[in-house]
Amino acid sequence: MKFYPEGWLINTPGNRYILQDSKNILRASKEKRIVEGRAIVYDKNHNLVVDMGCMKGVIKRDECAIGIKEGFTKDISIMSRVNKPVCFVIEEIIKNSEDRLFAKLSRKIAQEMCLSEYINKLIPGDIINATVTHLENFGVFVDVGCGIISFLPIDAISISRISHPKERFIQGMDIKVIVKNIEKNNRLSLSHKELLGSWEQNAKLFSIGETVSGIVRSVENYGIFVELMPNLAGLAEVKENIHEGQQASVYIKNVIPSRMKIKLIIIDTFDNIYSIKSPRYFYKENHMEQFIYSPSCSKKIISYSFK
Repeated sequence: MKFYPEGWLINTPGNRYILQDSKNILRASKEKRIVEGRAIVYDKNHNLVVDMGCMKGVIKRDECAIGIKEGFTKDISIMSRVNKPVCFVIEEIIKNSEDRLFAKLSRKIAQEMCLSEYINKLIPGDIINATVTHLENFGVFVDVGCGIISFLPIDAISISRISHPKERFIQGMDIKVIVKNIEKNNRLSLSHKELLGSWEQNAKLFSIGETVSGIVRSVENYGIFVELMPNLAGLAEVKENIHEGQQASVYIKNVIPSRMKIKLIIIDTFDNIYSIKSPRYFYKENHMEQFIYSPSCSKKIISYSFK
């Protein structure tokens, strides 16, 4: 069985087929299939009511998530699922007082299955799917499967420094992350920048003599750093009335791989809110042993091993 962040299954043909009628739901119950529906109500008894198409489902409070009963998962995390997809295992189908069918569900069991059959088997260097759930100034929280949350620090998002994760991601965005380590209580230590390519891979996208777009990331007394790609920045000479966060048009004066430097001339800068695009991933495999950022001709070696 494959495990995905919540929301990945809800519109798939297989999930829609299960929710078509009670027979399909009963079959999925017997097979312990993970299914998704949309949470529609968090009731006064702290239960989550789920729209399953042909019937309603109810997730009792203690079955809403791992740790709810013990107190280390807060009720607010369940309340925030209202109007969003939730995953669950169907425990049984019963009739209510009005003789209508409804399903007794457990999100907790789905999460326990995800932990034991997927997350606990991950090793450093594995590249996995994740969905951004919310952003803080120090990093982002991501769903790595069945609503299980892990943390991605801001300094692990890209080589080019940013002041806030909202400059890279939006809530609900599907991304890839790499497992750096497995900490206590099966918590994953995650990174992202290694998937955005080496200096050389990014620099090959640009040529001397081109004028291209960028973002001003830092204004120093010796120069202005302009991001060309999330893992690539160049240095321009000091110019007045330029500040961090501005859009920039820059002329590429020189590219020096041995020093990992791109020399720029700022043509123009302006204030503008730029749209957040899905990350461009250079690495396409499911596992990475080592990330080498620096070119082979560079005296300075920047690398990270996941072994």
